[in-house]
Amino acid sequence: MSDKILVFGHQKPDTDAIGSSMSFSYLSNHRKHVKLNTEVVALGPANEETQFALDTFGLELPRIVKSAKEEGVDTVILTDHNEFQQSISDIEDVTIMGVVDHHRVANFQTAMPLFMTVEPVGSASSIVYRKFLEEGVEIPKALAGMMLSGLISDTLLLKSPTTHPTDFHVAEELAKIAGVNLEEYGLAMLKAGTNLASKTAEELIDIDAKTFELNGKKVRVAQVNTVDIPEVLARLDEIKAAVNAYMTAGGFDDFVFMITDIVNSNSEILALGYDMDKVEAAFNFKLENDHAFLAGAVSRKKQVVPQLTESFNV
Repeated sequence: MSDKILVFGHQKPDTDAIGSSMSFSYLSNHRKHVKLNTEVVALGPANEETQFALDTFGLELPRIVKSAKEEGVDTVILTDHNEFQQSISDIEDVTIMGVVDHHRVANFQTAMPLFMTVEPVGSASSIVYRKFLEEGVEIPKALAGMMLSGLISDTLLLKSPTTHPTDFHVAEELAKIAGVNLEEYGLAMLKAGTNLASKTAEELIDIDAKTFELNGKKVRVAQVNTVDIPEVLARLDEIKAAVNAYMTAGGFDDFVFMITDIVNSNSEILALGYDMDKVEAAFNFKLENDHAFLAGAVSRKKQVVPQLTESFNV
């Protein structure tokens, strides 16, 4: 086996998964004292928002891998996730050296101690930024741009309830290093990820989707950002057919699809599956034609998954 360590974010990578992993790999290789031999990789292609960020800062997506063992690697570092079902295919067969994350810790165990930083901040990139400062390593302009992009993406330009008070300062500092105007760049990047008309229904429901084990049920929770919810709902029949086929193929019990309006900070929730009473109880709404409006909801992590978890555990 190689002594190389793979660093990667979650499956169906979003901008924070890519930005945090690229930056943490660079930091790991450039520490002043204990340097590591890491390579950043991705567990899937870039979405349009992430590609916009990569293009803006003159970077390429890390190469895509499916298995650590196929790469001759037995040690990995995870960013922006820790749940095994969201990670590399053979995660249970490799050594996890470290985790940098801002999500709940679930379905996670290791045979050996590890370096693990999990904080309730707006993005994994926020944590990586502070680690650069702690290590005294200069942040390259392009990586500052990617960390900024990850923070903007996960907090919807610092408007999401997941935004931590420290994230505002982090965003300002990263924008300075990256040489961009925070508001102008942030809005342009978010809008780049809302071009949904050209995507098939199958692509829409899988752009940003994660699997959660909720009290023995396999639940897929997906999200797309848009500036026009009615435009997406106009394709409801097509989307529902895609969801049903996806559930059958993947063996899912339930599917929750969050259609988020990034301008007005609201979401429409489309839900299909065996436990719709649990979904309705989670959000205190009634599904009509399998969907319902959820005012003020923009964060899957804080405004959807915890509520579903509590409802499914009742």
